[in-house]
Amino acid sequence: MLTSFTTDVPEAAVKDLRERLARTRWPEPETVADWSQGIPLDYVKDVCDYWATDYDWRRFESKINAFDQGITTIDGLDIHFVHAPSPEPNATPLIIIHGWPGSVVEHLDIIQPLRNPVAHGGNAEDAYHVVVPSLPGYGFSGKPTTAGWSVARIASAWAELMKRLGYEHFYVQGGDWGAGIAATMGYAQTEVVAGIHVNLALCSPEELMKLGEPTAEEMGQLGKFQNYLDWESGYSQQQSTRPQTLGYGLTDSPAGQCAWILEKFKAWTDCDGHPENVISRDTMLDNISLYWFTATAASSARLYWESFKGLLTDFTPVTVPAAYSCFPEDLFTMTERWARTRFADLRYYSQPDRGGHFPSLERPETFITEVRNGLRALG
Repeated sequence: MLTSFTTDVPEAAVKDLRERLARTRWPEPETVADWSQGIPLDYVKDVCDYWATDYDWRRFESKINAFDQGITTIDGLDIHFVHAPSPEPNATPLIIIHGWPGSVVEHLDIIQPLRNPVAHGGNAEDAYHVVVPSLPGYGFSGKPTTAGWSVARIASAWAELMKRLGYEHFYVQGGDWGAGIAATMGYAQTEVVAGIHVNLALCSPEELMKLGEPTAEEMGQLGKFQNYLDWESGYSQQQSTRPQTLGYGLTDSPAGQCAWILEKFKAWTDCDGHPENVISRDTMLDNISLYWFTATAASSARLYWESFKGLLTDFTPVTVPAAYSCFPEDLFTMTERWARTRFADLRYYSQPDRGGHFPSLERPETFITEVRNGLRALG
C-alpha cells in the first residue's frame, strides 16, 4: 500500500528550535587557528544565529512538496520516498540512494534534469523515472525499533519499493551508504537491477596488491585509507559502537546536531577551505533541519552499528553492469584497474576534475552529466 505524504512540520517545532538555539550553552573556542580540532566556534555560532533568525524552513517545505512523496510499509517499517516519474514514455526507472550525513535533500536539485532532460539541455533518451527514498531511521522514514536493519536488508527493501511503484527492472545510483547499498543490490538483487552507478567505490586493498606494484596514484589512494583512520573516522567509531549514547546530546541540542553534520560538509567536500564555497548555507541547513525536526540523530547513526564494519571489509564482487564516477576529493578513490577487482562488469569509469563526497550538492551539473554518461554506458 502506498500513501501520499506532505512535509509539514508544526509551527511549535520551529518555535522550539529557535528557542533552544537562543539558549545554547557554548564551549570555549578552539586553541588553533584552523579546523584541526573540529569546526570552529565562531562559524558554528554564526550559522546557528542565522538558523534561529533568518533561515526559512517553510521555503524548504515548498521545495520538497513540489514533488510527489509517499509512505509505504516494508518489512514492518514505514519508508518515505520522493517519486518523480518522467514525462518521457520510454524513461528508465532509477532509484537514487543517499547516505550519512545526507538525506533526500542531497538530490532534490538533480531530480528535474534527470526526469525531464529535454527541458534541461539533455536528450529524451536520458530520461529517468526517479525515486529517492529516505533510509530507515533517516528523515521521514520510520525508526527501526529492533536490530537488523542492515545494508543487506535495506537493499532488499529498496527492491520491494521499486516493485510497488511498478518498476520491475531498474538502475541504482548511490554514494556513501547509498554506494554500499547499490553494490549489495548489484550482487544480491540481480534479477531486478539492470545496473548501478556509484560515486564512491570500496574495493579490497589486498586485491589491488595482487595486480602488482601499485602506481603512484594508487599509493596516494591507499594513503587516503590511512588518513581516514587517523583523522576522519572518529564519528564512525562513535556511531558504529555507541550510537545511542551519541543520540542524547544531538537530539537535545540543535547546535550540537548542527556542528556534528556541518563539520562534514567542510571536511568531505572539494571546497577550497570553506563549505559555503560549494554548498549554500540554506541547503546545508535544510539537511541539518531535517535531522533535527525528525529527531533522527540516534536512529540514523545505528546504520553504522548495523553495517559499518562490513562496509569496509565485505568486498563481494558486483556482477551487474556498473559505472563509477571517481570524484577526486572523495573520502576514498580507486583507479579503474583497482575498481575492476570488485566491479566485474565495469563499463564506465570517469575522474571529474573537481568534486568531493557530496557531488550532487557541490557540482550538480557535473554530477548529472556523470549519471547520464554512466547509465548510458550500461545500456
